[in-house]
Amino acid sequence: MNQKKPIVQISKNGPYIVSGDLPLSKEIIGTNEDGESVKWTQGQKYPSQEQYALCRCGHSANKPFCDGSHMKVEFDGTETASRQPYLDQAEVIRGPVMSLTDVESLCAFARFCDPHGQVWNLVSETDNLPASKSFVSQTCDCPSGRLVAWDNETGKPIEPKHEPSIALIEDPAKECSGPVWLRGGVQLIGADGFEYEVRNRMTLCRCGASRNKPFCDGSHASIGFRDEN
Repeated sequence: MNQKKPIVQISKNGPYIVSGDLPLSKEIIGTNEDGESVKWTQGQKYPSQEQYALCRCGHSANKPFCDGSHMKVEFDGTETASRQPYLDQAEVIRGPVMSLTDVESLCAFARFCDPHGQVWNLVSETDNLPASKSFVSQTCDCPSGRLVAWDNETGKPIEPKHEPSIALIEDPAKECSGPVWLRGGVQLIGADGFEYEVRNRMTLCRCGASRNKPFCDGSHASIGFRDEN
């Protein structure tokens, strides 16, 4: 069994260097008849590799892997996102049984927060069983971890169980490809060696257009980014 720590190292103005034999696959956002995001469906699985480099500039002809295009396009991958811990950035919304923390800058535009009247309204109804179930499922489906549900009695977060892995998000409803999804507590290291807070869910920009690098800010949708490989 491989005991190496899973790490994603950001290279300066270059790709994400992934090590630790992290499984790589595609995850597809599924919608209901109203076009709302309601489920994740696993797509293509990539062959296992101990180490690989994922494109960060959005220009590789060998997506999702880097082919050196960042040098040709003179990609500026400067990390501008806050480096404060999640809870130091979060807005807290208290509900009767559960509460919600929200760091809006981390939004990856996956839209699982929208059904059933939106999670920001559902939090006030967490003493109602159907509403609380929707609240938990919608926060747990948020890939970026922008939204986290908390049990008021225990004070602990309610998190989905993820093995350390990486998914490449596809968004057919918006006809675009989304971010790199780090799951299960993968260590992210900045180009300068800074160790970002380890979280269960994080989404990293792979279109090159985010203004909150290294994290996704939903720009892939506005520019119509596509991973054609």
